[in-house]
Amino acid sequence: MSAGAAPGSRFQRYLLPGFAFKAVVIGGGYATGRELVEFFLPAGAWGGVYAMAAATALWSLVCMLTFVLAQALRSFDYRSFFQRLLGPLWWTFELAYLALLIVLLAVFGAAAGAIGQAVFGWPPLAGAMCLVAAIAAVVSFGNESVERVFKWVSFFLYGVYALFAALALSAFGDRIQAAFAAPAAPAAGWLGDGLTYAGYNLVGAVVILPVARHFAGRRDAAVAGLLAGPLAMLPALAFFVCMAGFQAQVANAALPSDYLLQRLGLPWFHALFQLMVFAALLESGAGAVHAINERAAAAWRARRGREWPPRARLALAAALLLGSVFLADRFGLVALIASGYRGLSYLLLAVYVLPLLTRGVWLLRRRDPAPATAAPSLPFHR
Repeated sequence: MSAGAAPGSRFQRYLLPGFAFKAVVIGGGYATGRELVEFFLPAGAWGGVYAMAAATALWSLVCMLTFVLAQALRSFDYRSFFQRLLGPLWWTFELAYLALLIVLLAVFGAAAGAIGQAVFGWPPLAGAMCLVAAIAAVVSFGNESVERVFKWVSFFLYGVYALFAALALSAFGDRIQAAFAAPAAPAAGWLGDGLTYAGYNLVGAVVILPVARHFAGRRDAAVAGLLAGPLAMLPALAFFVCMAGFQAQVANAALPSDYLLQRLGLPWFHALFQLMVFAALLESGAGAVHAINERAAAAWRARRGREWPPRARLALAAALLLGSVFLADRFGLVALIASGYRGLSYLLLAVYVLPLLTRGVWLLRRRDPAPATAAPSLPFHR
């Protein structure tokens, strides 16, 4: 949205950013339960809840600062945003994000492959290729197409998670109650695990910067940022509570969700939930790839004076997705989450969160931030 354009609707200004942030972070590990097992379950039932609360608070803080700064600077893609935040070192974020993107898309591909194998008996690559085709189709049509996916998948996802929680509490609520009634104290390290999980997912606040064009002012941006943390974490909390009754059983499962669904013994809901997970993978992948497309589109407009064509969006998306899917086929979902995310979390904290909390706050204290200026870049970065 250019300066002076009409602001978006209340939904676009307050809820869409949270839905979009949730769309990026839910991904292959959150939607399947694998990330929840990796980062929250080792701390026990209450320790996992405390870790989720810490992660939610950090998400809301960083989303709020990111949205407010993006709105003040009129920076609606990550390239222009980091040109102001990091100056001539802005490209360090892009390198970190590309590394994370490859891991993320690999995780999404591995999860889609596992779903296809569990539900239809397909080879893992078949489910992954279905996801590739769906993501590429969505992102090739730009902002409006991606935002529609964020909106409608979110409604579907929240409804399915609410139904899942109700069915699980009815079927094995005694096990869940026993897990939370256990006298054991939360395991040491719950805070570190919660902040680590929040850390690599914070990139979602920058990935969804195109939605910041709907804000009418700083108040809109601040409210949307504060809501983003709870909106993104609520489905995970519902899922974690259900999972707490089967801590030992799901510890090494590639699809913890599938284990719980088998315990419910409801084939119709099993199919519905797996469809929801695929939809979650679609919105996560679309959000992550769309950020690259919007960055490329901004550079294209600056150099050529015209819009980035849909066929170019499709080609770039396909290249990223196919490369990442073959990485997923090589290493698998559990290994990717366990080994890839933690190191990238620390890297993103260094090149994004720390500068945001220091220089970003300083920029916001200035009365009239100057517009973003071009910065020297590597050949890819033009």
